[in-house]
This record gives sequence, C-alpha cells and structure tokens, in this order.
Amino acid sequence: MQADTLKQPATAPADTAPHKGSALDWTQRLVTYDTTSRHSNLGLIEAVRDHFLAKGLRPHLSYNPQQDKANLFVTVPAADGSTDGGIVLSGHTDVVPVDGQNWTTDPFQPVVRDGKLFGRGTCDMKGFIGTSLALLPTILQARLREPVHYALSFDEEIGCMGAPYLLAELRERGVRPSGCIVGEPTSMRVIVAHKGINAYRCCVKGFAAHSSLTPRGVNAIEYAARLICFIRDIADEFKANGPYDQAFDVPYTTAQTGTIQGGIALNTIPALCEFIFEFRNLPGVDPEALFQRIQSHANDVLLPRMRAEHPDADLAISKIAAAPSLDAAEQDAITQLVRALTGDREVNKVAYGTEAGLFQRAGIPAVVCGPGDIQQAHKPDEFVTLEQLAECERFLGKVIDSLRLP
Repeated sequence: MQADTLKQPATAPADTAPHKGSALDWTQRLVTYDTTSRHSNLGLIEAVRDHFLAKGLRPHLSYNPQQDKANLFVTVPAADGSTDGGIVLSGHTDVVPVDGQNWTTDPFQPVVRDGKLFGRGTCDMKGFIGTSLALLPTILQARLREPVHYALSFDEEIGCMGAPYLLAELRERGVRPSGCIVGEPTSMRVIVAHKGINAYRCCVKGFAAHSSLTPRGVNAIEYAARLICFIRDIADEFKANGPYDQAFDVPYTTAQTGTIQGGIALNTIPALCEFIFEFRNLPGVDPEALFQRIQSHANDVLLPRMRAEHPDADLAISKIAAAPSLDAAEQDAITQLVRALTGDREVNKVAYGTEAGLFQRAGIPAVVCGPGDIQQAHKPDEFVTLEQLAECERFLGKVIDSLRLP
C-alpha cells in the first residue's frame, strides 16, 4: 500500500470514505471502540485477533485477573519459519476519558476534516496501531530474514498495568525479540529516554473527636499534610540540586500530590484522610531509594507522633502504578535502525512515560517513535494529521524493507 492513499483534500468532508484496509480506515475502526481504561478492551482485541487468525497467524492473548481486558501478541515469522529476534511494533489500546470535555464531534465516531482525523485515541495511540495493521499484507508478502511482532496492551493510561502480563507471557514462551518500537505520539521524532512514573496511595488513620477537644483526637488531615509537605521538600531538593539532564523539558526529578480527600465536618477532628502522590524520576535516579525516604519519614517520624496521641492511629502507603524510565543506548541496533530510517539524529527525551521502559527492563531494547503530537493527546477534539499517518506508514514500510532477505 502506498502512503498517498492516506492523503485527503485539505478540506476533506467528515464523511470521506477511506480505502478499506488503509491506515486511515484501520485507525477509524479502532477509534469506534470505546476503550476508555475503565471499560473492557475485549471488543477491539478480539476483532484484531480474528483479523490475524484470518491471515493464518496465531495471536496470543494475556488477560488481567478479572478476565475483562487482554493484551495481544502475534508474530509474523521469518521466511525460514523462525520466530526468534525481530522487531516488535507496540501500542496500547486504552484511551483516557472524555468526561467533562467539550467535543465538537462524537469522540468515538471519528471524522476527517481539514486534513486531520478527529476522535479519542487518534493521536494516543490508535493511529500507530492502525498504520501497523494496515501494513500486515505487506509484511506477509515480504520474505523476512527476521520476524515482525505486534504487541497491543491494555491499561497503559492508568500506570502501564497491562504490559507486564504480556512480557511475562513472552518470557514463559521463550520469545526473544531483538528490539521494540513503541508508537506513542512523537511527531515521528525518535525518543531515546523518558522519565519513570511512580504513583502511590497514602491512607492516614487518625482518631475522631469533637473539634473543641482536639487533644483527644488525631487529625488525619494534618498528618497527611505533614507528609505531603515532606514530599514537596524532596521535590524542591531535586529542583535545586539535581541531578539534571538538560535534554528533558523538565530536567530534574519531580514529585507532586494529585488528589486528597478527608474529613466529614468542620467541628469533627478527621479520622481518615487519603491522598495520591507521584514522582517522575530521571533515568539513573533510583525510584525505590526515593520512595524509602518518604516511607522512612512516615514510619520513623510521623507514625510515632500519631500513636503517642492515640495508639490506634496508622499510616499506610501502597504503590498503585509504576512504569520504569527509558534510557536507550545509542549502540543498540534498534536505536541505530530507527535513527537511520527517520534521519533524526537529535537526542530527544520526554517527561511523560511509556511502556518502552518495561520492554527495556525485560531485555528488549526499545525506542519511542510514532505519529501525532503529544500536545493533542488527552484533549477534546483530539486529532492526528493525515500527513503524520502517511509519514508513519512510510517509516514502517522502511522498517519492513530493512528486514527483507536480499
């Protein structure tokens, strides 16, 4: 399929019909599945599974414990039947909510207008998945010296919860790809590093009393605030002292508290308070060591003071999501290949997280490169330009060509 099948007039009407099986057609089909993270993604996954089965391939599904979400992994073998090595084309199937956003069109009924495809997930990141699926016939017809793998995951948007199941399944089956391209929206730039994401829930249990009798209670909100301020102090330390990496837009490790709730009335000392915090660590900054600073302050400083006021007081911190940082090596074959095929030699690093760090930690070198501008992700009227889809198609076509036998 040629890239120009994606190009539409600058003012293409909303009902423009893409060529069946094109990148545009596939992306539109994927967007019609409401795969918001709170919902199941099985409708999309099973449709893609059936498509691979119809092509004679053997997709593997790995499920969450509730069995209502699944990852999909499938291999197009090399010409000699080998499934070892090769390149993974990776994308997440879930999207963020549209609640409270002012969309001018139905977010799950994609439309083409002014050279752009509008709809939830068009940019992040069903455009990449759709483009890679559109190229399946080309991959099947190629005489490959190495295999091509597809990896579709669930629940990336809520902390990369699905990919670990997929990677565990690959380990169990002994599948060892040589490299991975994660197609998050990068405007087709090569991203070689991103920060790690670490999210935690803190539950503070105090002791209720009438507000006129404050010495008889333990104020859960106040102790939560003390830990929140400690977390902010750590963030200020990183801002002031580093370490720094100026290739990032925010060149140091950050931390912040995102939500908090507690208390029932002004005249009642709050017995419960819960808050959620995160920190985003630069590659090379140990997230566990950072967390231990927070945990030690809670256990060694705050908790003894709380229990001195009442023995039943408590404070517990639990991890709710984690995605490791990515720091791709320039000497990795996948880095060199993607740089050569895109012509992008700049050192691009981003603060947002992806599943690439998980692949790297699993021993599969990875880079991030995909269609769309991250500035459009998660917004109302999310879009990807048709030219970005075409550019992605050209790039993936070159990836396939690089794997062909002479």
